[in-house]
Amino acid sequence: MPETSASPAPDRDALRAAFLAQAGWAAATIRPLAGDASNRRYERLSEGPGGAGAVLMDAPPEKGEDLVPFLGVTQALRARGFSAPEILAADPATGFAVIEDLGDDLYARVCARDPALETPLYLAAAELLAELQSAPAPEIAGDHAVPPYDRGTLEREAMLLPEWYLAGLGQGSAALAEEFRGRVTAALAPVEDVRGALALRDFHAENLLWLPARRGAARVGLLDYQDALRGHGAYDLISLTEDARRDTSEGLRAAATRRYLEASGQDPEAFGTAAALLAAQRNMKIVGIFARLHLRDGKAGYLDLIPRVWGHLARDLAHPALSELQAFVKAHVPPPAPGALARLRGAR
Repeated sequence: MPETSASPAPDRDALRAAFLAQAGWAAATIRPLAGDASNRRYERLSEGPGGAGAVLMDAPPEKGEDLVPFLGVTQALRARGFSAPEILAADPATGFAVIEDLGDDLYARVCARDPALETPLYLAAAELLAELQSAPAPEIAGDHAVPPYDRGTLEREAMLLPEWYLAGLGQGSAALAEEFRGRVTAALAPVEDVRGALALRDFHAENLLWLPARRGAARVGLLDYQDALRGHGAYDLISLTEDARRDTSEGLRAAATRRYLEASGQDPEAFGTAAALLAAQRNMKIVGIFARLHLRDGKAGYLDLIPRVWGHLARDLAHPALSELQAFVKAHVPPPAPGALARLRGAR
C-alpha cells in the first residue's frame, strides 16, 4: 500500500490574519498576553474598529481545543449579568475569537499590590458563587451540552495522581492504582450524583479580575471557564480558597466560606463534608497534572507548586470522612520533599 503522509499543520498566522480581516480587526496592533497550562494563546488587540481594544483568543482545534464550550458558557453567564467577556467575533472552525478586554487587574495582582483588598475581593467572589448557584446549572449553554461532573470524571481526574506523580517517582503499579481507585470511589460516593451547580472549575486568583466600577457580582470578571461542568457548588469555592498558585490564610479561607454559606443558605456541616471530599479529589488531580506538565510537556516550573497543593491535600484528608483515603496516601504516596521532587525532575 502507498504510504500516506500526515496532513501539514495549519498555518495559524495565516488563519489568524484571515479571521481578523473578516472580523474587521485587520488593522489592529497585536501584542502577546500570558498564556496558561493549555494550548490556548491570548493576544491583546489595540487600535481596532473605532480605536477599540480587545483580546484575541487562539484555541487551535488541531491541538484538541474547542471554542464551542467557551462560547456557550459565556452566553449563559452573560445572560445572568455576570462579567464574562463579551464575544465580539468568533470562528469555532479555526479556533479564533475576539473577546472583550476586561483589563489586567487579576485578583492575584491586585492582592499583591494592595493586601488590604484581599479579603473584600475574596468575599465578593464567594458572593458571586452563591448567586451563580442560586439557579440550577444549565444542561445546554448555547450550542454546548454542559457535561455532568459524574463518577467517571471524578475518578479519572483523581487517577492522575498515581498515573503521573507516583509513576514519575518510580513507585506506581497497576495493583496500587486499582486500590487507590477503590478508595477514591468509596470516598466520593456522597457527591458523585450532585448536579445542581455550574462548576466553573478554574475559579482562582489568576482567572478572576477586579472590576470595581461595576456593581454586585459583576465586579468579578471571569476567565477560563470553558471546562465548566454540572456538579457540586463546593468545587469552585475550594478552587478559590485552596489556590495552587498563591497562599491563602486560614482566616481568609474561613471568611470566604462563611460568606458563601450565609449567601447560599447551605448547611455548614453537610457543606463542609462535601467540600473536604471535593477538595481532596481536586488537589490529588492537580498534583498529577503538575507532574504531567513536567514529565510530558517539559514545563518544570509546575513542580515548584506541588508542595503548596500537597499542604492543601493533607488538610483535606484530615476530615473524618476521608480516613480510608488518608491512610492509603500516608502509606503509599511520598510527600513532595526535595528528594522526591528531584527524582521527578530527573525522570523526564
